[in-house]
Amino acid sequence: MKVRRFVWSVAGPVALAALWISFPQSPAIHAQTHAGLHDGSQLVKVVREVTERFSDVKVAEAEGYALKFGCVSGAEYGAMGLHYVNFPLVLDGVLDPRRPEIVIYEPLPNGHLRLVGADYLVLASDWDSRNAAPPELMGQLLHLFESPNRFGLPNFYTLHVWAWKENPTGTFSNWHAKVSCDAFGGGD
Repeated sequence: MKVRRFVWSVAGPVALAALWISFPQSPAIHAQTHAGLHDGSQLVKVVREVTERFSDVKVAEAEGYALKFGCVSGAEYGAMGLHYVNFPLVLDGVLDPRRPEIVIYEPLPNGHLRLVGADYLVLASDWDSRNAAPPELMGQLLHLFESPNRFGLPNFYTLHVWAWKENPTGTFSNWHAKVSCDAFGGGD
């Protein structure tokens, strides 16, 4: 009897872990699971350092960022907010933590914008043609968005970093449960 208990106490958790690993996981789940291996604090620190100047949206616009896609929201997930995209950075096929392709804002009722994070984005065709593994940035796997998608883009990899507004669903989740598009007045 003692032997059986010992075998289960050692082999049981190992078998359950092997079973969990053997189940296919969606890219989003895989990214979040892998993200748990790294706390991400270094990436958040870098994002804060390189985007602090963008708290004034005019600075972001002067550096080539422009509003695209309106205010992105999801009925069940919260929102992503306003994406100010720098298309030359998107099209260069390079991921650099010091040069986010997108800075993200939340519209406020007073007409101002609050910087809430950054988004790293690379087209899947660009990345996959030069790399065998999916992209990661400082230990965080990027999420794959397949086409067709709401943005009208081909397949792409993306990583949201909610560096300026804590997200209860995770620093690297695509959607932010506490970002709202309610104050958005329209436009691209």
